[in-house]
Amino acid sequence: MIKQARFLISNTDVKKCPEPDRPEYAFIGRSNVGKSSLINMLVGQNSLAKVSVRPGKTQLINHFIIDESWYLVDLPGYGYAKIALSVKEKFQKLISRYIIDRENLYCLFVLIDIRHKAQLIDIEFITWLGENHIPFAIIFTKADKLGKVAAEKNVAAYSKELSEIWDELPPILVSSSHNGTGREEIISFIEKINDSEK
Repeated sequence: MIKQARFLISNTDVKKCPEPDRPEYAFIGRSNVGKSSLINMLVGQNSLAKVSVRPGKTQLINHFIIDESWYLVDLPGYGYAKIALSVKEKFQKLISRYIIDRENLYCLFVLIDIRHKAQLIDIEFITWLGENHIPFAIIFTKADKLGKVAAEKNVAAYSKELSEIWDELPPILVSSSHNGTGREEIISFIEKINDSEK
């Protein structure tokens, strides 16, 4: 499990990211999906990643170093944040450059609100990842907002929709920053990848 997590750097230039000398895991999702809360839950801290009630608050590439052995990255969200179109386009270019150019990105975690049906913007983003051969996994967030049966039903429906365009589904995890659901599974998933790359 994670013993130490500390902030490293924030920037708007992929070239200024830390040296790609460690495995890197990035988190991304639509605005208000609970990304910062999930990151804080994973590392066992309340305020490592800044949580805001205003969607679109994360506007930088934020690097954290975990146990001095791998990087955790908080990326700007995409979707419906109330920001100017020109700023939104700037974010999309930043995100695209990071995802395509970051050579030590072992896995991109795409966060999806478990309460909602599949959204076109998420499907398009996931499809783009596949077309560019980016390793990724899906994390459904806010599982505590639904009962177990409803949560499983929604995940199954989402998986069915993805299976219509994917021959093989990406890894799927379920989480809740409120009660800690998925914490061990997500960290174990990361540790297995790190171990396999040694």
